[in-house]
Amino acid sequence: MNPTLSAPSCIIDKVTAVHRLNVLTLNVHKGFTFFNRRFILPELRDAVRATGADLVFLQEVHGSHQQHAISHPAWPQAPQYEFLADSMWPQFAYGRNAVYPHGDHGNALLSKFPIVRSENLDVSVAGNEQRGLLHCQLEVPGHDEVHAICVHLGLREAHRQKQVSLLFDLLDRLPAKAPVIIAGDFNDWRLKGDAVLSQRLIEAFGERFGSPARSFPARLPLLRLDRIYVRNAMPHAAKVLSNYPWSHLSDHAPLAAEINV
Repeated sequence: MNPTLSAPSCIIDKVTAVHRLNVLTLNVHKGFTFFNRRFILPELRDAVRATGADLVFLQEVHGSHQQHAISHPAWPQAPQYEFLADSMWPQFAYGRNAVYPHGDHGNALLSKFPIVRSENLDVSVAGNEQRGLLHCQLEVPGHDEVHAICVHLGLREAHRQKQVSLLFDLLDRLPAKAPVIIAGDFNDWRLKGDAVLSQRLIEAFGERFGSPARSFPARLPLLRLDRIYVRNAMPHAAKVLSNYPWSHLSDHAPLAAEINV
């Protein structure tokens, strides 16, 4: 009598829970070097890919620009954020902030995890530069939901104070226990915004080194403009990427952090 060969009644694919996220934030400066001397988006894509980040927060990224597309042979046919995502970040979202005759730019998030939904909150102050908060809900294994907010605040102190208040309004609408990562260009060189934000959030560099990172200008960072804040999470490591090639790829130095969630 031949033995009976039995197979498992079912095969369950177990997805390993993710408890650490590698985060990168960068003001792309629309794909140009400092003072707009050279278009360097292809080099920037190589550098961003080399970080292996799980989430990439981008500010001042073009959705389109007709004149630049004609003037620069290397200008991608796809939107800049999609070009940067390439095949490494299958998920991306774009929040268009500024619109003008030849194109538009705004914030973007590139993600290795599914983006369940996204919304772009207009936080512009009437009569001044257009700004937004790009909010994305992510599906990260091991978590009911994780939220990412890409930020680019205004140049005037009074505007930033109002925009920080609107950011808090957004946070108040999110589940109280869900991990939240907030990153971008806060333009907060006086640290007045950080004094308010740090009452409710943890800033990655402040937690690790005592103060936000110097990130501008990229070749000799002096001003603390860029930030990575978290809620219901904890920074594990944080670094300013100010060495070559980053020092030649934008006017802002990128910030990288490992976040425990």
